[in-house]
Amino acid sequence: MLRTPKSVPILAPPCISPPPVGVSSGNALVVLSFDIEEHHRIEAASHLSVSPESQVYYRNRMEVSTHWLLDQLAARDAKATFYVVGELAHLSRDLVKAIARAGHEVGSHGWDHRRVLAMDPKTFREDVRKCKDALEQATGKPVSGFRAPTFSIVRKTIWALEILAEEGYLYDSSIYPVRHDRYGIPELPLTPFEVRTKVGPILELPPLTLRWLGMNLPVGGGGYFRLLPSWFMSCGIRQMSRRGVQNPAVLYFHPWEFDAQQERLPLSGPSRFRTYTGIQTSQRRLQELLDAGHRFERAEDVARDLRGGDLPRFEMERIREGQFTLV
Repeated sequence: MLRTPKSVPILAPPCISPPPVGVSSGNALVVLSFDIEEHHRIEAASHLSVSPESQVYYRNRMEVSTHWLLDQLAARDAKATFYVVGELAHLSRDLVKAIARAGHEVGSHGWDHRRVLAMDPKTFREDVRKCKDALEQATGKPVSGFRAPTFSIVRKTIWALEILAEEGYLYDSSIYPVRHDRYGIPELPLTPFEVRTKVGPILELPPLTLRWLGMNLPVGGGGYFRLLPSWFMSCGIRQMSRRGVQNPAVLYFHPWEFDAQQERLPLSGPSRFRTYTGIQTSQRRLQELLDAGHRFERAEDVARDLRGGDLPRFEMERIREGQFTLV
């Protein structure tokens, strides 16, 4: 059973009603992150056959949306982390260079956006090594962070953290401490923690989760950002800041979520609803978030500040076995 470390207080229930108009969450530490892949690579479209012409179309739309994001960040002198699919180091090389040139972190999002669940340790190692090398050659800067497509580092793929540590990654941001049909390890902390592997430790930066009524609610971005009222994320940010000034609210978004005019994929039912609802207002909501008075820092800078500090620590093998006791 997971024990709460003494340094992390048990909080009273968070705000459950919208905050007053004009009231921000304060000077909270926020990591803005963007998962950079073309729209046709999303998990909901994995069963579709997309023509080469459509792939080029979606790549062009992704580049336009990402440049819009870069412009928004530059206008506010805010820094962010961009987890980039490795193939884009060749297909959209100028864009990858532009991200790094603007002072943002370029992290790894896998070579071709395959979930870790679809790989074995050998192919995963080849994937992250190839991605890291391509991004470093494109930017001339080291890659220290990783995010698995669809947050696919779960209990059965926890072995991936040892490979990341061995391949020189400083941190991972793939474990969502929530219950979901595709991802999540809800027993792990909402705050940063360290996982000990046979080759050394690796830091984990979980996406933002709101603790409410005994449940972990995912409020860190993506569909939750588009589908839920904005005060859910605001409450999550405030709750995280109360857990300690060094605990970041890790938020995540995708370029296609800010492109309301992009041609839609032929999805149906729940997938279409989850993918496209809220896109019409997402640009405005992101701008409001950027103007809310937070401290925006890159994930790698936060990770370097946290590494070696007073963090919850877990053995990788214990997590695999479903034992979540601190070490």
